[in-house]
Amino acid sequence: MQNLPLLVSDFRSNLHPIMSLPEIKVLPDIPAIALEAAERIVAAAAAAVREGRMFSLSLSGGSTPKALYELLASSHYRSQIDWVHTELFFGDERGVPPDHPDSNYAMAYRALLSKVPIPGDNIYRIRGEIEATEAAKEYGLMLKEKFGSGGVDLALLGLGADGHTASLFPGTPAVREQDHRMVGQLVENSTTGKSWRITMTAPFLNRSRAVLFMVAGTDKSGAVQQVIEGAREPEKFPAQLIDPALTKITWLLDPAAAGMYDAEEGEWSEV
Repeated sequence: MQNLPLLVSDFRSNLHPIMSLPEIKVLPDIPAIALEAAERIVAAAAAAVREGRMFSLSLSGGSTPKALYELLASSHYRSQIDWVHTELFFGDERGVPPDHPDSNYAMAYRALLSKVPIPGDNIYRIRGEIEATEAAKEYGLMLKEKFGSGGVDLALLGLGADGHTASLFPGTPAVREQDHRMVGQLVENSTTGKSWRITMTAPFLNRSRAVLFMVAGTDKSGAVQQVIEGAREPEKFPAQLIDPALTKITWLLDPAAAGMYDAEEGEWSEV
């Protein structure tokens, strides 16, 4: 009997690094990252509207996303998005009230939400002012009702120097979570010290149609390289849990975060 050639899909599980490479784009600075992200958001929102459905976007905290939100609130971009058919979610939140300086919602509200004509019912904030595990349960049930077995159109994520993303910190229970969409946990060594966090889990983030990492700064370069091409150690580098075999991943990096990455060769140079 003649041996038939195997389909490419037959190799997919074994060739994960080859078949599922993320897109990596190095841009001059944070404003350029924000501009690229804004263009992608506008395109994704328009595609959803053309398909006759709502556009769902999960927001992230941090200084680089803040630059993006301020750009989206500008007259040029504000007018390009159908805000009535846009729904905004949050990838994570700190255990603080919505007007607290550390609140991701507060930052997004000041930079974007208060400046665009989005209906209040289209904004789904995480209630950081209540007990974290209860907030996670509440938000997780809402996500289940909204998306069923699916996820958002586009999830915005950052990356910490320690390899965390959203509030999936190294060595924490959320890294090992497989059953829930959201988790509330006390993080001993977060970016704001010991604090309660509520976060989307990797299984839910991997249901997104696309994930956009925005990363800037020299202190992030080691984590960027480790997450993208290093040995798989998600307990140490939780951002590795966001899987390019399950969702389309794009990295927008400034030169400092890109480090030794050679954009022309598409690989990291040897020191």
